[in-house]
Amino acid sequence: MKNLIVRALTGAVYVLLLVGCTIYSPVSAFFFFALAAAGTLFEFGTLMNKHVDSQMPRPINAMAGVVLVAAVWLSAIASEQTAQMFALYGLLLLYILISALYRRSKEPLKDWALCFASQIYIALPFALLPLLSIAYNAADGSMTYQWIYPLALFIFIWVNDTFAYLCGCSLQKYIPLKLFPRISPKKSWIGSIGGGLFTLLAAVIIWRLDNGQWSMVNGQSSMSLLRWLGFALTVVVFGTWGDLVESLIKRQLGIKDSGNILPGHGGLLDRFDSALVTIPASVVYFILT
Repeated sequence: MKNLIVRALTGAVYVLLLVGCTIYSPVSAFFFFALAAAGTLFEFGTLMNKHVDSQMPRPINAMAGVVLVAAVWLSAIASEQTAQMFALYGLLLLYILISALYRRSKEPLKDWALCFASQIYIALPFALLPLLSIAYNAADGSMTYQWIYPLALFIFIWVNDTFAYLCGCSLQKYIPLKLFPRISPKKSWIGSIGGGLFTLLAAVIIWRLDNGQWSMVNGQSSMSLLRWLGFALTVVVFGTWGDLVESLIKRQLGIKDSGNILPGHGGLLDRFDSALVTIPASVVYFILT
């Protein structure tokens, strides 16, 4: 019971912070996701240094991720500091390369590969979030912050995960088809289908709300129902792959959780695993549709 209470409180604080910072303003959203990127990068570096005997420069790698997030967010509002931030990001990447000469790294190729892989796997998705939420009007220089899209993305992830688990536990004995037994033995097809259906239902609910008072609060006209359903389906498919990608990492490392910063929930990588694959996929979805 104590563990359940701790897990519930941690989850509630996490959700409140993410939802509150996302809705309040683009500035609060930037700081939340920049800190999330830094923490997740540092956690990834800790895992690699401990389990694969690498020597990743964790603080600099985390700092580079924050700078990349800042650069893209500034770019989204056409800030004059965008070029400087991208230049700083390039310098930090050069530091990662050159510092291996002086740190006497045992396997510099491994360290470089892990650092640059983490920038793509972790930093880049957090950096792409403003492409979902910020619309810049070059004609008059105005900016519209459309918080509903990043918020909906995380709601879809949470709904999909929750109902995939519930449907899997309830119905797997009747339809015992495993989704990906080599990587995640507990995931089932019936659970994934159930999670997907409930996520599509969540998309319908958000579409209805967005056609009402949310459209005024959000400062934009609502998307069509078909586009909302496509968005939800993108999150379901790529969110599941994101979960499996992290499961593959943990299976190779022989660990259960990526960290313990979130009591009862594991690490930051455990919380953002689905989002790290879903955010880029969603950006591509909106560009193509």
